[in-house]
Amino acid sequence: MNRYFHGRIQSFRFAFRGLRTLFRETPNARIELVMALLAVALGFLLHISATEWLAICIVIGMVPACEALNTAIERLSDYVSQHQKHPIIRKVKDVAAAGVLIAAIAALAVGILIFLPKLVALL
Repeated sequence: MNRYFHGRIQSFRFAFRGLRTLFRETPNARIELVMALLAVALGFLLHISATEWLAICIVIGMVPACEALNTAIERLSDYVSQHQKHPIIRKVKDVAAAGVLIAAIAALAVGILIFLPKLVALL
């Protein structure tokens, strides 16, 4: 195998190692994974449309992606400022966390818009 393909395979190994780290060491990521699985199960149970699946898939990808970036920023910030608290580091971490919150709110809105009418119709 040439060096190019070996490098690409190695980059996937690093990414999967990052996923393991994210879900093992970040409680919020595990909660988000459970919510994603619940959304997928509801999607199958309620027979959502292809367009609705598209929206669900986008937000399912968006939330953990934001969580991964937030976690990376937090870890790097903590490492850089081990011995001192710095107001800029605090702001960076707060803004990164806000990104996850924005993604989670968008995912919740998509879930409500798709699932609530279908659940109400069942009752």
